Amino acid sequence: MKTISEINERIRKGQAVVVTAEEIIDIVKEKGVSKAAREVDVVTTGTFGPMCSSGAYFNLGHSKPRIKIGGGRAYINDVPAYTGFAAVDVILGCTAIPDDDPRNRMHPGDFLYGGGHVIEELVAGQDVRLSVTAYGTDCYPRKKLETYINLRDINEAVLFNPRNAYQNYNVAVNLSSKTIYTYMGVLKPNLGNANYCSAGQLSPLLNDPLYKTIGIGTRIFLGGGVGYVAWQGTQHNPGVLRTEKGVPRRGAGTLAVIGDLKQMKSQWLRGISMQGYGASMIVGIGIPIPVLDEEILRYTTVTDADIFAPVVDYSETYPQRKPDVLGEVSYAQLKNGRIEVNGKQVPTSSLSSYPRAVEIARTLQGWIKKGDFTLTEAVAPLPGVESGITLKSLEERKIESLEGAG
Repeated sequence: MKTISEINERIRKGQAVVVTAEEIIDIVKEKGVSKAAREVDVVTTGTFGPMCSSGAYFNLGHSKPRIKIGGGRAYINDVPAYTGFAAVDVILGCTAIPDDDPRNRMHPGDFLYGGGHVIEELVAGQDVRLSVTAYGTDCYPRKKLETYINLRDINEAVLFNPRNAYQNYNVAVNLSSKTIYTYMGVLKPNLGNANYCSAGQLSPLLNDPLYKTIGIGTRIFLGGGVGYVAWQGTQHNPGVLRTEKGVPRRGAGTLAVIGDLKQMKSQWLRGISMQGYGASMIVGIGIPIPVLDEEILRYTTVTDADIFAPVVDYSETYPQRKPDVLGEVSYAQLKNGRIEVNGKQVPTSSLSSYPRAVEIARTLQGWIKKGDFTLTEAVAPLPGVESGITLKSLEERKIESLEGAG
């Protein structure tokens, strides 16, 4: 048994043994769980993929004369920001798009620019154009403002993402006879391709499936800077079907995360355009898992072969909220580039980047080894899992799997 305080003391002395979630798999194979749990202090994880529920809030500072943006209209590089707060506080969502974007009027739309692109440009140090109209008050008389702002000039700039780091997710396919355009990418007709979006064995919540160490207040790598878990994410749903090892077989937990945007780097916050769907942002997140005991270490040895995701039709089942699942496939199968669905070999591709996830885990590993990053103890746990669901086996739940068919 170890404590986070003891691990932090080892970090400060430069004595901590820190490995990535990829490296721990071979370490445990070589040394066994007991010895590895004694020797390893921290396991680092990482993920880098589209996370639509992301954005930033800003305190822009006051003009002369003052202007009340709250209740007015504000645009940053023509992308609308939400102004329903105080005089100069605004929120910019990564999926917001300019009013004159043609959207899907000429389907599929290109969605070339949105809030995620603005955030990326700000983090990269670029000037962006702020346009404000207001109704004017006695204490805030100005009614119009046009200026350029830079991240350096903004009083406060905070990345706040209500739902990130999904714990497992669907594999998207298309059973219809036409191409469809989704947040899971372009899906070709008649099972022409299968798209997934997870780092698998490197993904943070798949290495702590029962939220033993990750909770409210956990310090994390966020967008190239330091952030924190602020709350459970929206749509957090821990009570899904799980394997005997606790690994969810459906989309389960999520995280709301927060951090100082001024510390972050544009290589880890990238605005993207998703044809036929909209604008979004790719977010880099890495979470350290303290090895407090053998149980926690065992969870971090999860491999792509241990993680199963449901195959879902996005032409009918997903949009109509039908419960049908075409089967399950492991991430090992997905990463091999081909799965079998309905008797057909289907090529696979990932919307998230595994190499960039590895880079995040290694970057966080380096920060901890240097003593630049210590661990925090969660001030409150995430809503958890009922043990009955966690411990039910695949056979008991009678869910079909494509494991042997792919």
